[in-house]
Amino acid sequence: MSDAPPPADARRPGTPPSAPSRPAEGVAGRVLDWFGVDSDWERVPAGRDAYRRDLMLGAAFMVFAAISVELGRSMGLFDGTRHPLWLIFVFGVVSMVPLAWRRRYPLVSVVLVYGMWLGIGLTLPEVTVLMPMQIMYFVALFTAVAWARDRRAMLVVVAACVLAMFSWVIWMFAVQQGMENILEEYPTRADWPGTVEPYLANAIYQFVMNVAFFGGAVVAGQMQWNGARRRQLLADQAVTIEKQADALTDQAVVAERVRIARELHDVVAHHVSVIGIQAAAARRVLGRDPARAEEALVTIERESREGVAQMRNLVGTLRAVPDGDPRSASRSPEPGLADLPALAAADHDGLDTAFRQVEEPPGIAAEVPEPMGLSLYRTAQEAMANVRKHSTARSATVTLRVVREAADPAGERFAHGFAEVEVLDDGRPRHGTSGSRLGLLGIRERAATHQGVVEIGPRATGGFRVRVRLPLPAPDPAPAALETRTEAAR
Repeated sequence: MSDAPPPADARRPGTPPSAPSRPAEGVAGRVLDWFGVDSDWERVPAGRDAYRRDLMLGAAFMVFAAISVELGRSMGLFDGTRHPLWLIFVFGVVSMVPLAWRRRYPLVSVVLVYGMWLGIGLTLPEVTVLMPMQIMYFVALFTAVAWARDRRAMLVVVAACVLAMFSWVIWMFAVQQGMENILEEYPTRADWPGTVEPYLANAIYQFVMNVAFFGGAVVAGQMQWNGARRRQLLADQAVTIEKQADALTDQAVVAERVRIARELHDVVAHHVSVIGIQAAAARRVLGRDPARAEEALVTIERESREGVAQMRNLVGTLRAVPDGDPRSASRSPEPGLADLPALAAADHDGLDTAFRQVEEPPGIAAEVPEPMGLSLYRTAQEAMANVRKHSTARSATVTLRVVREAADPAGERFAHGFAEVEVLDDGRPRHGTSGSRLGLLGIRERAATHQGVVEIGPRATGGFRVRVRLPLPAPDPAPAALETRTEAAR
């Protein structure tokens, strides 16, 4: 039985790949569920190659039937029949025709096969016992169960065919052959060869044989249908997984590009803004105050070197050099919370800056993870660069707060405390210096990666505020607590 691969979409229109069927209720519900009566999946008809193979199979069985009829005639199987020989050949050959479209019209085929079986059985029962006929009955029933698209109609048709066959067998025993004639053929009780009445033994044998025959065809067909559905669902799942993997890859690429762009902006913007401000100052005082011009040039030199060094460090990080490679040791560490005082104390072209650090309990800042410390440092760096470029402020304050106690007991975001950086200034926006706002976007993106909150905007008392608060991870359990848990586990 060839099984042509179903096309990509073998479901009813508008249904998902694995739409669940209704829950089974009781034995009847489980039987209906096993037969796929309420399944949203439909097995599509076989392809043209399968139809051509079915035509060849039907032709081969027609030849097989003609040969079987001739062999039966030679064995005297049809002796005593009142029907002409040509009619016997016609019955045997024509009954194979429905096999030619067994997968194109499975339900029509099984109805024709079993209808002809009943008709031939009533007129010439000897033909129904030929081997091609028995194989045809099994194949037709198997195909109807395996390929019918309407599962409820399949159950009705198959049940009707099986019921008709059992009714015919009972009729053959009870009516056509005659109960009295059958009993006369069997010995009396005193001559029974076994413990069971011969007529009853024959009836039980015929019943079990037919149950195995029809039941085997139904079970085999349903297993083939279930296998086709399972293969199709697995194929759909594989396609879905592949699409999801591609989408995740695209998202990862986009996220990495955004991260690189953010890092480049944060690294370059700070140093370039300082270089630009100092270059303008040096140009203005070059003629009347060479000493101040020299200081500005020294600042430009320092900032350019620091910018190049951080660019090299960023590029080295993006190249992902293995840990054992000697080049990995040459990269300088990323800036963090420990570098915030130096950032605030740097020369900001006349801007009066101050740094404050609040820790509860003292020393808790050392427990802030490095990625979180880098994000807070970049936030302060971007905020200070914006103060220099876009504000008339004369003073600014950088404040670092790290608190272990829960900041919002009713919530879960800061259940284990927070790390916060805040930059305040006393100026107003400088006209004609509007930027691209990519720096502020980068601040929000960094905070989002840590599930933090951002506050950016003017202050009610004047000036501008940039504040980023990030949640601290849960603290590591103390060694004593670990030992206590270990002892309790023992």
